[in-house]
Amino acid sequence: MQPSTDSSQEEQKKIGAIMLTLMWLGIFAIMGIFFSGILDKQNNPNQSVQTLSLAGNVKELVLQRNRMGHYVANGSINNQAVTFMLDTGATDVSIPASISRKLNLTPGPTATYQTANGTVDVRLTKLETVSLGDISLHNVRATINPGYKSNEILLGMSFLKHLEFSQRGNTLTLRQYPEGFKE
Repeated sequence: MQPSTDSSQEEQKKIGAIMLTLMWLGIFAIMGIFFSGILDKQNNPNQSVQTLSLAGNVKELVLQRNRMGHYVANGSINNQAVTFMLDTGATDVSIPASISRKLNLTPGPTATYQTANGTVDVRLTKLETVSLGDISLHNVRATINPGYKSNEILLGMSFLKHLEFSQRGNTLTLRQYPEGFKE
């Protein structure tokens, strides 16, 4: 009988060790998910932007600055979800090549642009629709940038020049006026 009891105790110890390991893995997974959500919110405090409709059919949305001082917000290109970083220094909407493939964008002719990081050869393209909240524009000029390694699309002036924007403190207010609007 002695060997059977030792074997049974060994088996219980193994099961206990496995259960303890699984418990710790579960705790680490839950903590990882929790802290990942906090970091995502710090990088992109505008994950769900709300657009206000003002008098005269003016659309307005307010973005919060992230912890790095940038305005990052969720939006869409051709009805596909993307993350934008607003960049008034970018001439066009600039899309990393890896994201352009996911969006099934057609690369056009090559062009050379001067960026903050030097000269870069890009491919020109047109975006059917670019949306940030309920603010949408059609036929927006963009570039596909093979050297830009990011998960964010630079929302440049080819989009922003059609809006009124003002920054105050840690907020950026964007307004889209209807065609022919007179104040």
